[in-house]
Amino acid sequence: MATKKAIVKHVKGVTFMGKADSNHWIPLDGPEQLGGSDAGSHPKELILIALGGCTGSDVAAILTKKRVPFKNFYMNLEAEVSEEHPKVYTKINLEYVFEGQGIKKEDVERAIELSLTKYCSVTAMLQKAVGITHSYRIVETQ
Repeated sequence: MATKKAIVKHVKGVTFMGKADSNHWIPLDGPEQLGGSDAGSHPKELILIALGGCTGSDVAAILTKKRVPFKNFYMNLEAEVSEEHPKVYTKINLEYVFEGQGIKKEDVERAIELSLTKYCSVTAMLQKAVGITHSYRIVETQ
């Protein structure tokens, strides 16, 4: 079984620096009213970014392998947060947006399905605790 490691170091207040096996430091911080200096992403925000990065890499790789001609690809992620502490995500929606010419919806749907059901480990972990929905748009561009 593989093991992954990370280190998170306190800087000041609620400001931390973290890195994992890839050896890249990431600043983590909170708002000033909670003792932070707003100098980095909030930890919970990184969960959404990780989800988008994980499924996005899968989808981009699958579409590239299938030679799907997308010019731009991005995702909008939106999460609902519980009112009570701990203020966890209760629902997450992913919107995949593809720009280009001649992008077939069947290719997009299959790539998203493979990512969400087979390849994306972040989705696999999160969907055990949070409802995850998705949609997509294809924007024809020149």
